[in-house]
Amino acid sequence: MSRPSPDSLRDARPTLEAVAARAGVSRATASRVVNGGAGVRQPLVDQVRKAVEELGYIPNHAARTLVTRRNGAVAVIIDEPEFRIFSDPFFSRQIRGISRELILHDAQLVLLLVEGSGDFDRVTRYLAGGHVDGVLAFSLHTDDELPAIISRFRVPTVYGGRPGSGSGPAVPYVDCDNRGGAREAVRHLVALGRRRIAHIAGPRDQTSALDRVDGYHDALPAGDPGLVVDSDFTAEGGARAMARLLDSHPGVDAVFVSNDLMASGALRVLRERGRRVPEDVAVVGFDDMASVAEVTEPPLTTVRQDVEGMGRLMVRLLMRRLNGTGDEATASVITPTELVLRASA
Repeated sequence: MSRPSPDSLRDARPTLEAVAARAGVSRATASRVVNGGAGVRQPLVDQVRKAVEELGYIPNHAARTLVTRRNGAVAVIIDEPEFRIFSDPFFSRQIRGISRELILHDAQLVLLLVEGSGDFDRVTRYLAGGHVDGVLAFSLHTDDELPAIISRFRVPTVYGGRPGSGSGPAVPYVDCDNRGGAREAVRHLVALGRRRIAHIAGPRDQTSALDRVDGYHDALPAGDPGLVVDSDFTAEGGARAMARLLDSHPGVDAVFVSNDLMASGALRVLRERGRRVPEDVAVVGFDDMASVAEVTEPPLTTVRQDVEGMGRLMVRLLMRRLNGTGDEATASVITPTELVLRASA
């Protein structure tokens, strides 16, 4: 028995004309519905969608692009090494939120990772090719080349996290109240009667880390500068920073840590050094990553930010820009944080 040729299979695919005939509408009306156009009454939209489902019609991407001037794809650019993206649950939760919201808009996520200067050239070539309708970029650094690259091609963009002051033209962003959340965490430690409260900070080239340092100082304006130690948002970095603090300030009785991964490393060192948590040293993290905060020993008191929800908000802001309904300068969103009390403080 001979198999049908690829040409015959292609000819057997339902056409837009067949969809229009099944739905009892004109080809132009069917095209507007399939391509997301406006101005079609809901009963006709329902008829066309029913016909599409019954016939198994699949729109031709090239033809759809000509009609809508859209590629149906959004680039998600993360300026972090690959090992961090796949080991830090923050990134997986934000990407999950982005992906789920893009699905609702019938758009494809294209993930672009940036690890070195060569990757900037690759991103530049990709954006120059016009492959995506917009960009979602997060984990930016103060000396980042990405904002300049993106603005060069005038691609509609939304940032995840507040961009630094030198990032160029105003671009909408979604961030949490990093400063307020940090301030609440440290005030909680003060209310517990702790007097030697340290802070393990994230990288100072990221605004989230800077804002959390500012929140720490808001609560402790006369604090000892030596009690603030910089690290790198990894568990290993948190462990190293905690060890340095204990060596230089053995009387530390509390520590606010700039993310949950670093807090998990700090807890490990405290345990190794024979310090009881929270009896000897109380610990508060930031993020409320359940896969980290709920399994540490003891479970971690931390500041919750809705990471997945922030990813969804980024997509919604981008779609507003693509549809011409967003204000570039004022559309940014700051989401609230919440202190989640567990056993560590």
